[in-house]
Amino acid sequence: MAKPPKRRIRSVCVYCGSSGRGPARHRRDAVAFGRALAAARIELVYGGGHVGLMGLMADAALSAGGRVIGVIPADLIKKEVGYGKVTRLVVTKSMHSRKMAMFKRSDAFVVLPGGPGTLDEFFEVLTWRQLRFHDKPIVLVESHGYWTPLIDLIEWIIRHGYARASFRNLFKIVRTVDDVLPALRAAPRPRVKSQPKRL
Repeated sequence: MAKPPKRRIRSVCVYCGSSGRGPARHRRDAVAFGRALAAARIELVYGGGHVGLMGLMADAALSAGGRVIGVIPADLIKKEVGYGKVTRLVVTKSMHSRKMAMFKRSDAFVVLPGGPGTLDEFFEVLTWRQLRFHDKPIVLVESHGYWTPLIDLIEWIIRHGYARASFRNLFKIVRTVDDVLPALRAAPRPRVKSQPKRL
């Protein structure tokens, strides 16, 4: 049987920390991934901030000639965390509309180290895929073991019957940012048409 055609990725939504207090290796990874997206001519879609890993990644992509779309709620603009130098800054009315705008603009999702907000975004887009509202690839970057407790938690949930074993297939775990783009390119074309109106 012929293999399904590979997926073409034009834009990637990246969830990551807005804090710059994490390890230096996480900051290096954010910079490296921003540059990698620009080199591959893949548009970066992210939360629109100029702080933390988000800002470092956006700066790196822009400096390398990439396109960067920031999506941020108006309330955060008032707190002066919006990044005015991006290719385009999309201002939304709420956090929910922000996440929906990021979803619609992206062909895939990548999760770098982050905090509660990053976890919220990861689990939401993962749950949407579980419910077959979309079939866009999701890649979790297990950067220097950062997400090991999260992976263990997911295994714990499966072991106790609150998720099926197939839940593991809804996202891909890679070890380094260098592994992300090959994983996305290898992902099969979607079997489910995205249905944002149902979200």
